[in-house]
Amino acid sequence: MRNLWLMKSEPHVYSYEDLVADGRTHWDGVRNYQARNMMRDQMKVGDLVLYYHSNTKPPHVAGVARVAREGYPDHTALDSSSKYFDPKATADNPRWSMVDLVPVAACPSIVSLESIKSDPAFEGMPLIRRGQRLSIQPVEEDHFRRVLMLAGLDAHDVMEE
Repeated sequence: MRNLWLMKSEPHVYSYEDLVADGRTHWDGVRNYQARNMMRDQMKVGDLVLYYHSNTKPPHVAGVARVAREGYPDHTALDSSSKYFDPKATADNPRWSMVDLVPVAACPSIVSLESIKSDPAFEGMPLIRRGQRLSIQPVEEDHFRRVLMLAGLDAHDVMEE
């Protein structure tokens, strides 16, 4: 069984539409150890991701992506001109990881944070827990399927690819 995730990106930084246009991207710049550990240790090729647009009105799930490459060193940590530069990172100890994503399906209807918060089916989902601010979060299968349904996506088509 593959893992299911939610990953947050601000649409003005890198939107789901950008992912579709590019066809593939590396998910760099994560500077939280818990999120890094999930990417490095738990994300596997084929895992599915709810692509969530944060810091926008309304915040929402915009599409579904798939992990195309498992965790590997985040090269931006070594680049002194990058906003994600980490002076403690070295080639031998890169400290930070990233994964590659490819688009699977855009949501015909966005699934807003408010609609998730107001739906009892999402009880216990990390996204709506008070104080939960991680940019990468695991998602239970029933929550993932409910998002797909609200988005107008066929869970069988998306999850059985």
